[in-house]
Parts: sequence; structure tokens; C-alpha cells
Amino acid sequence: MTGMRAGDRDELLARVRMRLAGESTTDVSVPSAQMMAEAIREESGGVLGDTDLLEALRFLQTELIGAGRLEGLLAEPDVADILVVGPDHVWVDRGRGLVRTDLRFDDDAAVRRLAARLALAAGRRLDDAQPWVDAQLDQIGRRGYRVRLHAVIPPVAVDGTCISLRVLRPARHDLASLIESGSVPGEIAATVAGVIAARLAFLVAGGTGSGKTTFLSALLGRVDPGERVVCVEDAVELDPDHPHVVRLVTRTPNVEGAGVVTLRDLVRQALRMRPDRIVVGEVRGSEVVDLLSALNTGHDGGAGTVHANSVTEVPARMEALAALGGMDRAALHSQLAAAVQVVFGLTRSGDGRRMLTEVGTLSRTPGGQVSITAAWTRDGGFTDAAPVLAALIDTRLHSSGILR
Repeated sequence: MTGMRAGDRDELLARVRMRLAGESTTDVSVPSAQMMAEAIREESGGVLGDTDLLEALRFLQTELIGAGRLEGLLAEPDVADILVVGPDHVWVDRGRGLVRTDLRFDDDAAVRRLAARLALAAGRRLDDAQPWVDAQLDQIGRRGYRVRLHAVIPPVAVDGTCISLRVLRPARHDLASLIESGSVPGEIAATVAGVIAARLAFLVAGGTGSGKTTFLSALLGRVDPGERVVCVEDAVELDPDHPHVVRLVTRTPNVEGAGVVTLRDLVRQALRMRPDRIVVGEVRGSEVVDLLSALNTGHDGGAGTVHANSVTEVPARMEALAALGGMDRAALHSQLAAAVQVVFGLTRSGDGRRMLTEVGTLSRTPGGQVSITAAWTRDGGFTDAAPVLAALIDTRLHSSGILR
């Protein structure tokens, strides 16, 4: 503030923050501009001019409301990730890779205050005793998007407080728009639609940011309107254009460590909700055991996404996840072969485009292990395994009475 020394300003604003914290109630979790202005006047003894008062008010709004200085970035419609390392390094990903911004914080203490406030908003703590937090924020930012928060503070974070924000926008593309954009090539479009119509169980594999959720949501939009789809997710991202979707979302523990609801809990609940299809937004742990069990007990057409760099890596990835649920390798391969028929592989190119690059089918080796063979690749087109996939779709369609 122009009329005050930096030390006096910081002391005044610290007193105002403490005053507002003491006056907050359950009915008013975020102080209004009027409340802040009155607190500034009273703590300053009424000696601040209009210019200094407005400057102090703007500073407090940045410090106390929402994502603070990151609000502007969160408001951008194409921002996917915001990464902060200390006060001088703020990076953003708008779908074309990370770019460093000109945004700066006053010091690392300001970054830490923001991280602690965001953690508190998620019902978690972030302090010297608990120097990191992984949580989800509901309706943060001017556009009201959900955001996945991760933060680490010094001394664990050597280069300063680190904040990672992943914007969780609902995936609302349909299959037609993905075909039009080239994400799904026209030559494979009928096969992709056939997998859904035939109620084949499938996995969507790819790396972080490859478009797995968007692709899965688009496919679910092609499910027969008469079917009930139950989606289980860590964060609400799936939003298929379908008239009968039930969405369940996990819950992190509160500050006392109670109240947690896991994906595995929700998969088990989904089984009791008369689902025609069970969908797990991301298979990342022991819930894979319950999902495979469900798909092997009459719940055809189920789906999920899994982190893997290619479709051929999926069995190994599933092995590791199944081990977390107490399922051994032999049992996993037996369950996987019986439960899943198709794997879609997606990648993200260097220029940020998200594309379907592989479609594979599952088979058993003589040793009983599951292997995945590509029936189609973006670079090579249909392979010798393509007739196997086509026959699988046709057989299921005829047996279900869709084709006669």
C-alpha cells in the first residue's frame, strides 16, 4: 500500500486476517467484501485513505477467497493443470504442454498460505506435522469446476511450497465429435460403435492426459437408452449423454481421518443397484478385483480406464493392481480373460492432440497368461487380428438378438 511501510502493511493485514478468522461462523465461511473493508478500517484506526483501503481489500480478497492469484488461470476454459513451485515458478498446461507464466507470489509464505487454505477447504490439514495433502476441491474457481489438489510444503519440498491443481471438467464429447475432430479415425468408427452395441466389456488404456475419460464418456453415450449405467469415480468427470446414468464418487477422510469411501466400496455398492453396465472411471487399486468379479457374474458391457503406455502393457498393469486386492497372478489372468474382450489404447501427441491409436483383443497363451493383440493401429490400419474382433462383435450381436 502506497502510504504504508511494507512491515506496517504486513502487520495490519495479519491482524485483519486474524480478526476475520475469529469472527467467521459456520454460516459465513468466506467473508464478504463489506466485512473485510470494515475489519481493515477498524484495525487501521480509520486512518487509511480510499486508495490504500482498496489496495488492502484487493490483497485480502486474493489471500482469503478461492484459489487466490490462481483464480484467473482456473477461469480459462482450456486450462487442464496448474503447477506452482515456490513463489516464482507457476506453470500451466492448456492442452499443448507446460508453459511457464508471468504470475508470481510475494514469497513462499504466500504460496504456503494458499496451499493450507485449499487443503482446509477440502477438509484436510497441511502443516509441519502433515506436510502434504492429496484431496479434491468442489466448485472452486469462477467457473465452478472441481479441482484435484496436491500440495507439499518445506522442508519436504526443497525448492519451496509445491501446489498441483488438475481441473476436472466433465467429459461431454460424443463419438460423432471425436470422429469429426480426427481423434477417432473414420475407418475404425463402426468397430468402436459395434463394441458398445454388442455389450462387450472393454478397458480404455493410456497415459495421463491422453483423453481416456473423454473417450469413455463418448462411448457410454452410445449405450442403449434402456440400459442402466452405474459409474464409479474418484472425481466426477464422466458425463455421458445418456438418460439413465447413476454416478457415485469416492470421499476422502476428514481431518480426523474418518468418513473415507473408497472405489472398492462403491464398486460393491454398484453391484446392488441393478446395473446393466458397471463403469469404473479409473481402475487404480484393489477395486480391480471387484470389477472383474462383477464382469464375470453376468454384468456384460462393463468398462474402466487404466494407466498404461500401450495396450500390450495392460495385463502387467492389471497384475500389479490385483495384487493390492490379494488376487494372485494366475487368478488375475483367468478373471481378466473371461471378463474383458477389448482394449482401446489412447495417446497424447506432442502438440497436445488426444487420439485413439490402438484397438486390441484379449486371448490366452498356452501357459494360461493373457496377451493382447492389436486388431487395428492408427499407423498400420487393420491387422490380421481384425477378423477376430469383427467375429466377436457379430457373434455377440446375433446371440443377443440385435442382429437376426
